[in-house]
Amino acid sequence: MRIRATVAAVSGALALSALVGPAAQAADSHRDRPADAPQFGFSAQDRPAAPKARAEGIAAARANTAPTISKAVVNGGKPIVMGTKATKKVTISITASDDSGIADAATILWIGSSLENPDDNTFWFDQNEDTATCKAASATTSTCTLTVTVDPAWLLNSDATYWKVGALAIAKDGDFVQKDAYTKIRMQRLSKLDVNASPEPVKKNGTLTVTGKLSRANWETGTYKGYAGQSVKLQFRKKNSTTYTTVKTVKGSSTGTLKTTVKASVDGYWRWSFAGTASTPAVNATGDFVDVK
Repeated sequence: MRIRATVAAVSGALALSALVGPAAQAADSHRDRPADAPQFGFSAQDRPAAPKARAEGIAAARANTAPTISKAVVNGGKPIVMGTKATKKVTISITASDDSGIADAATILWIGSSLENPDDNTFWFDQNEDTATCKAASATTSTCTLTVTVDPAWLLNSDATYWKVGALAIAKDGDFVQKDAYTKIRMQRLSKLDVNASPEPVKKNGTLTVTGKLSRANWETGTYKGYAGQSVKLQFRKKNSTTYTTVKTVKGSSTGTLKTTVKASVDGYWRWSFAGTASTPAVNATGDFVDVK
């Protein structure tokens, strides 16, 4: 198994480090960093906090009322689905309020038990930007947007679960609020599904053999591997219809292959349809047209 190593951590691993504390070294985690991987982590020296907030200083910050975070939306509220090669830039929007207004925000996408005391199972993807893009809804409330780039080269198959989302909001008066695990988002392994119906053409009321394979991303090998033992629906739609109807449900083999037979009476399209699991999204095969003679 490949091992990934975390990079220099900060107190809470958020941009708050620039305000309140020195950097700390994270423990090695369970994957080697690819040689060409970008440096997602940051230290107190790498990322400045909002200039106005930093200028006020911590003493002034503690004297004020802390801002509040009311919402954080990750990837439009949808699971983050990752294949084996392409990186994905995930948008995270943080809505916060303070009587002085909001100056900046920060975020982090992470897995593990703690950011304060990271262990071998703690790993994260850091924000791309030095500062957030904040849009004021009023004098006191703003929504700040940031992005995090997820790279499947760093992922383990066991990472297909909920990831925590850290949120930090900095007020214009220098005060701040930090939530290491404000919300969570599911990470999923991209699924693929193919189909083949034969013979083509087939005689009316003849036997049609429908095969296929359900596979999903294996992040540890960088390939797609059959998803074993999953229930998959065989569906059919007539040539001039737009609606698929389920004909039967078939359980896949230990390698994800699918096979069944049906009687073909009219022209139409055959496909497999997988409903998805917690770790793997739903997917439909592209319909295979069969001409019935």
